[in-house]
Amino acid sequence: MSLETITGQGSINQNLERFLLVLSVSLSVATLPQIFKIFRQIPYTLLLVIVGLGLAFVDVRLVNLSPELILSIFLPPLLFEAAWNLRWQDLKRDLAPVILYAIIGVIISVVGIAWALNYWAGIPLTTALLLGASLSATDPISVIALFRELGVDRRLSTLMEGESLFNDGVAVVAFSLLVGLALGTDNFTIQSTVASFLVFVGIGVGVGGLIGFGISYLTQRFDLPLVEQSLTLLSAYGTYLITEELGGSGVIGVVTVGLILGNFGSRIGMNPRTRLIVSEFWEFLAFFVNSIVFLLIGDQIQFASLAANLDTIAITILAMLATRAIAIYLLGAFSNWLTKSAISLPEQTVLWWGGLRGSVSIALALSVPMILDAREEIIATVFGVVLFTLLVQGLTTQPLLAKLSLLGKQSRQQEYSEAIARRTALIRVLNHLQQQSDRPDVDPEFYRYQTVLLQGQITNVEKQINQLRSQEPTLQQFAEKQMREELLAIEADTYAEFVRSGRLNKELAPFLPQVMAQDPEN
Repeated sequence: MSLETITGQGSINQNLERFLLVLSVSLSVATLPQIFKIFRQIPYTLLLVIVGLGLAFVDVRLVNLSPELILSIFLPPLLFEAAWNLRWQDLKRDLAPVILYAIIGVIISVVGIAWALNYWAGIPLTTALLLGASLSATDPISVIALFRELGVDRRLSTLMEGESLFNDGVAVVAFSLLVGLALGTDNFTIQSTVASFLVFVGIGVGVGGLIGFGISYLTQRFDLPLVEQSLTLLSAYGTYLITEELGGSGVIGVVTVGLILGNFGSRIGMNPRTRLIVSEFWEFLAFFVNSIVFLLIGDQIQFASLAANLDTIAITILAMLATRAIAIYLLGAFSNWLTKSAISLPEQTVLWWGGLRGSVSIALALSVPMILDAREEIIATVFGVVLFTLLVQGLTTQPLLAKLSLLGKQSRQQEYSEAIARRTALIRVLNHLQQQSDRPDVDPEFYRYQTVLLQGQITNVEKQINQLRSQEPTLQQFAEKQMREELLAIEADTYAEFVRSGRLNKELAPFLPQVMAQDPEN
């Protein structure tokens, strides 16, 4: 066996050991809330950051984060999973504020942070702009997970997640355009910057669209759940790599392909069972990747470097919060006036405070070229700001929701939905039991006893449903809204079924929305 082979095997074994160590620590943290009640109030991702900080404090370094590891390995599955689960109907309703926040909001953030650092910290403007671009990408994974757990209105999640998906791409493009400016190799002109931005985004949308629609129509030809699941994984990584190779935004490409496959391809090319398999696969993969990323974020902290740049970090945090407030409230008011989006002040406040920074910001900071003198200061500042947003803003989002009265109705709606689901499931079990009551291998007394138990449980659940309705009268409107969504989904699935069977060559435009919008009096 050659020396090169032995060395290669040693490197593989060492990397595998590190990977298993990181995974073991992450999964151990996942069990803590189940064992100790004190940890149940802390979102899982933030708990990982805290454990990572503990490891960093005792100088235990698991793995060195690199921009390639974050952007090429970790980011594509996270983006795809979020886009796959983002409903186009919800996003389309709020597309105007999402685009405003993702584009104009990023510009406000970059310029505002850069000005504050240049004026108050004396950092050169080109370097400050690069730092501002690094911190303009929001990463509210922890907040979104908290929203789902607390039953916060889905619209708020759509606004925050939609903005994050698109502004990640805009921030990466802005950073790429500003690197040359900081190094002194490029000159800034509005025309060239706008043209470069459109090229970046256009290539991303084009490649993502081609791959998304291509796979959507390809999966119509067969029904192989594992193959279709593998194709979604291939599309996430393949779209990112191809788009980057062509000079476009891989982030925008992955978001585009995820939206198409999640809202179009999964309907016309996948049966319900396959859709469920693919969704569960991506839920697992997102959990897996997040477990690693947030642990490593905490583990990478260099406390001495943070202490040395504490003044810059404090100025950056204040500037970030101020520019975020300007962007959210100003653009929110403009969107409310322009498109009647009706984003309330409490909702805008949650969008402002919940705009955490995370892995994308760290990846961009680590991507700063080595020859730039201020590289270490940029990295330390970004890590400090990310740590503040995760631990301070992330841990105080739930009290803020309660203070703004955004929890009461939504938590009741979540409880009501769970009760409805439980009643439906119990009725189906009871119906199945009654259909099987003539089986000779089962004692009739068993059927009688199980029937009584199920009927008693159904009665208890119906009492809970009636009690919730009396406590919250708006639940009736909520139930009617859910029923309308179910009807729309049935219509869409029917058209998709006709397309899959070859009886239609394209999906028909939805008909029910126009019918439901008609005045019943006419």
